[in-house]
Amino acid sequence: MKKSLEAWRYPAILLCSIGISSIGEWIYFIALNLIVLKLTESALAVSGLYIVRACSSLLTNFWSGSLIDRFNKKNLMIILNLFQSILIVLLPFFSSLVSIYILVFIITVASTMYHPTSMTYITKLIPNAQRKRFNSLRSLLDSGAFLTGPAIAGLLFTLGTPNMAIYLNAIALCLSACITFKMPNVEANEKFDNVTEKASLYRVLLYDWQMVIRFSLKNRYVMMIYLLFSTTVVLMTATDSLEAAFATQVLALSEGQYGILVSLAGAGVLIGSITNSAFVEKIPTAWLIGMGSLLTAVGYLVFTSSFTFLIAALGCFLLSFATAFANTGFYTFYQNNIPTKSMGRIGSIYGFFEALFIIIFTAVFGLVAEWMTIRAVVVSASFFMLLTAIILLLLTTRPSKRRYYQGIESSRK
Repeated sequence: MKKSLEAWRYPAILLCSIGISSIGEWIYFIALNLIVLKLTESALAVSGLYIVRACSSLLTNFWSGSLIDRFNKKNLMIILNLFQSILIVLLPFFSSLVSIYILVFIITVASTMYHPTSMTYITKLIPNAQRKRFNSLRSLLDSGAFLTGPAIAGLLFTLGTPNMAIYLNAIALCLSACITFKMPNVEANEKFDNVTEKASLYRVLLYDWQMVIRFSLKNRYVMMIYLLFSTTVVLMTATDSLEAAFATQVLALSEGQYGILVSLAGAGVLIGSITNSAFVEKIPTAWLIGMGSLLTAVGYLVFTSSFTFLIAALGCFLLSFATAFANTGFYTFYQNNIPTKSMGRIGSIYGFFEALFIIIFTAVFGLVAEWMTIRAVVVSASFFMLLTAIILLLLTTRPSKRRYYQGIESSRK
């Protein structure tokens, strides 16, 4: 027991930091939506926040990996948290929509960089044997933040103003930075890639993109699993953009019924995460990815093919329940097969294309829904998602590929 507690000391502290940051992020964005809505009284202006965040993520992923892999991850995580905290404190002092958009754009740059930075740090800190359990607990924290974040935000709006919620998130980020400061410096004696330190920015980026292309061509199986999983994420996100319109216009659900639907999805995420945490060690990583993705796709198909509230609720619950398993399996696969010395660049560049296709597919789905019917669009997307998930399941469960899921960190370059 003593050895187990000692082994989980730092992972538990890190999970605490992630949980605080996740809850704060939900509170921040909900409050920001209300601030912009109150300022402009325009739903289009609120939609603009999503566009600004998407564009910021897209542009940041293009180059951020080059910085992440050449910088101490612990120090960078602290800097990014504190930088976001300072900028978020400044948000309530701006009354111009353009200035708010600019500030949100910069905050999202830091937030976008934080994810691959923390992923690399986690991979270096957490031993292979603990990664799957850690990822399942992280999924549980994310689902808890998904439920408690909006609830805390609502309570704060009742007691005070959206500005209070904004300040609370700034405090949460500052607290997260302080917790990270107490974490071990896993790269204290590590030398970073200085091959291109005297080259121009253009040559550095070119060198790094070529490195990622070489890695992808050399490790086609890893790239294929990443591509297929990203395809399901893109389709899920684009389909979710039509969720409210589908529920209210096609299924003719009332606002109350739609609220219940959203609550059931939240319950599905939480129950799925709890179940995942309880049984994660008994389920092979390959099946977590493949079967988790397949059940998620089935859930979307049930939801988009439904004609009644009951069937729609069943689909929502299933897709939310299965997502926790798929994410845990994918994160573990990613950590075990992407070399940590280039994880920032590979994750950011892959993330660039994922963000790009999310924007493209979301726009296309919206335009096609105007031309055809919403049901035709979401059902077609769900069928394509199901086909992708079936291929993913077949590839992940092939006996010849078992070595990719054994928990041995890859030495691939």
